[in-house]
Amino acid sequence: MEEWFNILNAETLDTPALVVYPDQVQRNLAQLTASIADVARLRPHIKTHKSAEAVRLTLAAGITKFKCATIAEAELLGECQAPDVLLAYQPVGPKAQRFITLMERYPATQFACLVDHLTTAEQLNALAAAASLAVRMFIDLNVGMNRSGIAPAAALALYQQCAALPHLEVMGLHAYDGHIHDEDLAVRTARCHAAFAPVEALAGQLRAAGFNPIIVAGGTPTFPVHAARAGVECSPGTFIYWDGGYGRAYAEQPFEPAALVLSRVVSLPDATKLCLDLGHKAVASESTLDKRVTFLNAPELRVVGHSEEHLVVEAGPGHGYQLGDLLYGLPHHICPTVALYERAVIIENQRVAGEWPTLARARTITI
Repeated sequence: MEEWFNILNAETLDTPALVVYPDQVQRNLAQLTASIADVARLRPHIKTHKSAEAVRLTLAAGITKFKCATIAEAELLGECQAPDVLLAYQPVGPKAQRFITLMERYPATQFACLVDHLTTAEQLNALAAAASLAVRMFIDLNVGMNRSGIAPAAALALYQQCAALPHLEVMGLHAYDGHIHDEDLAVRTARCHAAFAPVEALAGQLRAAGFNPIIVAGGTPTFPVHAARAGVECSPGTFIYWDGGYGRAYAEQPFEPAALVLSRVVSLPDATKLCLDLGHKAVASESTLDKRVTFLNAPELRVVGHSEEHLVVEAGPGHGYQLGDLLYGLPHHICPTVALYERAVIIENQRVAGEWPTLARARTITI
């Protein structure tokens, strides 16, 4: 029996190539919707796939809320007529006007953005007034990642100040706990609860003050914890394609790899090493060498060198590999890997069946 990933007409593909298996994508979406009591609480992030085709499959799975990180991703969602989109980024400088233009261009989509400073809120309010619009926004909270957001203890005043601006509609709170990635689920759960406690306290203060905040929380690592938490919208992203890093770290989440990088042996530098056409430009390279890629049809290969266009692996003496051999790589980190490719080659029934453009890898589509 052929392995699930094997492409019967792979000789037609130049490499390196990003290959996506839609059947696995749909199974991952089904697994996601089955893992939460109310599908309306799902707000998946599209940063992993950046493609209209994957958005449409997500919509077909009954999911209507989305999260994204760039104006281009938001525009892609508008083009797909996604009903509810949160730009999980504070629009500063020209990005604020681009956000207003986005709202004007796609009135059928309810867009929102993040704010963690009154200066941004006031700028958005002025731009919205000039366009006769009301901007939906969430207060971005720093719950431990120390990247963006305001401390929950200081957020009540900002929430009230933003709510007082006539062209802003404060929807609620955004709490991304991306610093929590412990492999032990019990440890991860405890840390997630600890990081979320100030958010719950703030939400209680807001309700006492007459507000009714929506809470958007977490990513893929803490998804199981937040999914069990009533009244919180969850924002996993990597689940849709999965990858080697999350597959090893979060075994309690039964998602399947749905995207691989196809590579060829392009040189045999010595008796024990292979050189592949899988350089920095073809697979995410922010981690250590042992956390770049694993080859499903050659799991014994060990990465020993990486440069812009080449990946060198140790195969051992008497390995038997030849020039042109195809290797199916499971990236350690799929999200930045996808962004390296203009398109994904689609594999159905173990054959090349078309392409999905990675449209939102661009910083600008039209807006």
